[in-house]
Amino acid sequence: MEVRVDRPLLSLRATLVFLIALLVGATAGGLTALAGEGTPRSLLAALGAAGLAVPFFDRLVGGEAGQGRRRDRSGADAGRGDGRG
Repeated sequence: MEVRVDRPLLSLRATLVFLIALLVGATAGGLTALAGEGTPRSLLAALGAAGLAVPFFDRLVGGEAGQGRRRDRSGADAGRGDGRG
């Protein structure tokens, strides 16, 4: 039985975000352990830092082309001035 993989499981962007979050979590856990805290607190610090790092780096790492990072001004706000006139 042959298994063929047509596409990657995660995109390159998602892989990068998760890898950076893993590094942030490992660093936070390691520094907490070096500070003299116990293993449970170090693990909680690592998980908390990694969990907060995912949305942060998701916004920081640029989106793929075509995701509309620029707002199109032809919508509801079109035709309105800046209110100084």
